[in-house]
Amino acid sequence: MAIKFNRSQTFATNGTVTAPSLHNLVDGLDIYQSLITDQTNVTSVSTADELLIAIAAGSAGDAPKAVTVQELFQDALTAGTYTNANISETLSYGTATGTRLVSANATITTGTITTGVIPTLTAGTTTSTAATITSGTITNLASTTGTIATLNSTTGTIATLNSTTGTIATLNSTTGTIGNFTTTLTGDVTISTGSATVGTRVAVVDTAQEYTAAHNFNATTLTSGNSIAWNLQSNQVARLVLSTNGTMADATNKVDGATYILLVTQGTGSNTLDWNATYKWPGNTKPILTTGSAKSDIFTFISDGTSLFGATSKNYS
Repeated sequence: MAIKFNRSQTFATNGTVTAPSLHNLVDGLDIYQSLITDQTNVTSVSTADELLIAIAAGSAGDAPKAVTVQELFQDALTAGTYTNANISETLSYGTATGTRLVSANATITTGTITTGVIPTLTAGTTTSTAATITSGTITNLASTTGTIATLNSTTGTIATLNSTTGTIATLNSTTGTIGNFTTTLTGDVTISTGSATVGTRVAVVDTAQEYTAAHNFNATTLTSGNSIAWNLQSNQVARLVLSTNGTMADATNKVDGATYILLVTQGTGSNTLDWNATYKWPGNTKPILTTGSAKSDIFTFISDGTSLFGATSKNYS
């Protein structure tokens, strides 16, 4: 250890050297590495343990100040700015509450964000004012505006969703435009405003519609027999070729206001067809089929939800 002497201290010739004046000879100490490395290592550090630190704002003659380990790291990490800091261990906030702020330059490359709010997403990217998410899963996204390039899975509420590809597990609410959306519905979809373009599905709406292309029912065939079943839900326009005398049983799934059509054709030429009491006819008179092989009659019905009110067009060949 090298010692610097206080050159402002003088002594009279043959004078007396006192302890205070001798003490003032020492102006500063140069501490070499060996003085530190020769000491016993401390294997654990308490937050209350103290260090010596030179205050940057002090004068050159100021002595080092004592500071605890907790004060050193708490103040320095809170007030300072650190670039290219690599933290390999897990960060824990303990019982701290409030907002954890992430630098605008931070990048989350992998992992899972379980909760939190991303305030604003920049259009066309997955970059927000908080961070850039390049991969991983957002399990609970409270609110966001802008565009999410690829959204794998989320639960919660998305305030404004402009475009997305991928799968959304649970989508509670959204405004905006969804570019490509494929789903298997287990419930109903309600479109309160705007319009929907459908492919193989039919939209249910409560306003008048004008179609620019043909819309038709898929004609199905009922089975001839003694008692003939008619499921109106899947057979709104149906054919029946009689091979024996039969009776039309009470049709199932009648809808109030719906219309149904049945084309009956003689197979062998002289079969009869009776009708359940839920079929209603003008003058309460049941129609008689046209006889003759391949002769057809058309029956048109409108329902009140309980009965089918029919009209007959006969003798087609």
